[in-house]
Amino acid sequence: MGAGRLYAAVAVGSFRRYATYRVATAAGVFTNTVFGVILVYTYLALWDERPDLGGYDQAQAVTYVWLGQALFAALAIQSGGFETELMERIRTGEIAIDLYRPADLQLWWLASDLGRMLFQFVGRGVIPFVFGALFFPMALPGDFGTWAAFLVALLLAAVVSFGIRYLAALSVFWLMDGRGVTQALMVMGIFCSGMTLPLNAFPGALGDVVQALPWAAQLQIPADVLMGEADALGAYVFQAAWAVALLAAGRLLQSAATRRVVVQGG
Repeated sequence: MGAGRLYAAVAVGSFRRYATYRVATAAGVFTNTVFGVILVYTYLALWDERPDLGGYDQAQAVTYVWLGQALFAALAIQSGGFETELMERIRTGEIAIDLYRPADLQLWWLASDLGRMLFQFVGRGVIPFVFGALFFPMALPGDFGTWAAFLVALLLAAVVSFGIRYLAALSVFWLMDGRGVTQALMVMGIFCSGMTLPLNAFPGALGDVVQALPWAAQLQIPADVLMGEADALGAYVFQAAWAVALLAAGRLLQSAATRRVVVQGG
């Protein structure tokens, strides 16, 4: 119970921390809304030429766009979450302080990232999504059960996203600089999550590969659950399998990295 309260407090503190950046949040809402409009008209033109591309109709394609804009910052699809801070703490040696805390390093950062994710989803993601629903035709479910299933998929997507970025952050123990890793995260996140184009629209073997990667659990799977294009249980199994694998890999890499930590400067 004590550990649960600790990590809950970390999550709440992270939520409050990001809530203080009101101007940045407003700018993010505006940016996501503008990019959403641009992408919607691009998708509409594409779907005019290729009806039912990826098995979606135009309303589903529009829904996919606005969901992507709602989840872009929440899931740190292009990076920009806790990993930037963790990389810097590893580089400067401040990670030694974290290791002295009476808390698990991985769970501490997971709780922190979930608090950030919740604020970014509510504070930055909901408004563009509602804007899209008001001004464009969208394929939204009318029953509570589907929305509840989507929220479960969203939570699992957040854990998968954390797992990917935690592994990337720990690499700085060996690389000593996170800029290259961050760039790789940005490219892989945009392409492999489906932010550019739904993964089910990718051709042939490439489509099979990207839909099997963990990034598919971030946007493609929650979108398909929301629009009734995927069985919720099967989606959960896919997401949970990747979440467990990534967290376990993070645990192993953390153990290897912290077995003998040498802080720069002595």
